[in-house]
Amino acid sequence: MRKLTTILALTVAFTSCKNEQKKNEEQSEEMAQTEQSQAAEETDSVALEITPISHATGVFHWGDTVFYTDPVGGATAFEGQDAPDFILLTDIHGDHMNAETLQGLELGDTKIIVPQAVADKLPEDLQENLMVMNNGESQEFMGFKIEAIPMYNIPQTQDAMHTKGRGNGYVLEKDGQRLYISGDTEDIPEMRNLKDIDVALISMNLPYTMPVDQAAEGVLAFKPKKVIPYHYRGKDGFSDIEKFKQLVNEGDSSIEVELMDWYPENEESNK
Repeated sequence: MRKLTTILALTVAFTSCKNEQKKNEEQSEEMAQTEQSQAAEETDSVALEITPISHATGVFHWGDTVFYTDPVGGATAFEGQDAPDFILLTDIHGDHMNAETLQGLELGDTKIIVPQAVADKLPEDLQENLMVMNNGESQEFMGFKIEAIPMYNIPQTQDAMHTKGRGNGYVLEKDGQRLYISGDTEDIPEMRNLKDIDVALISMNLPYTMPVDQAAEGVLAFKPKKVIPYHYRGKDGFSDIEKFKQLVNEGDSSIEVELMDWYPENEESNK
């Protein structure tokens, strides 16, 4: 009987030891998965680097790809910057479209993605570079899905500074990340209905686009993970981007608001 008791005790001890070993292995695997997930999130968070140049003009590094938005200010504004793989233009106004800057960048066959209204105004020597996209259209290009989003003033009138269908905002998507560049717009339904935006650049300047409270309301409607105010100089000076940050975070503290200096030399706007 004692022998049987000893065997049973050893069996229980062995089973308990195996269960403990299995539990430790599961915990180790779970920790490894958590660390991998955190590392992936950290990698994703640094995959997109934005360098403000001025107002609506920026240089974006997304992995190995470089693109410019609305390059103006002459080629000297981009000294020291990597050459673009492609360029996005949003509108016909001089703070978004400048043929002399594009020509000075010596783009070769670099593609410039534009709405039709912009294509109609650019000179003949740039026409071969152009890839026209209009509101609602999307293209696969250099590993990105690029969608043209409407940008316009409310109410929609013929004498509005930005009429619906003329200019483009853009949503770029790659490797599950989504970037929204608003262009000159108010908080239109097409903005409010956006989904799963990781980073959003939102304009806010009167009388051209919208005030900070309206911009904040629009952002709170579609809830990007991060929002960056840009294009925030108006007719009467700079919009209060600190107020914008306060309003967004009062409405949803999970949205990161990053304030960047889009006016390093306080140069005069092209508006």
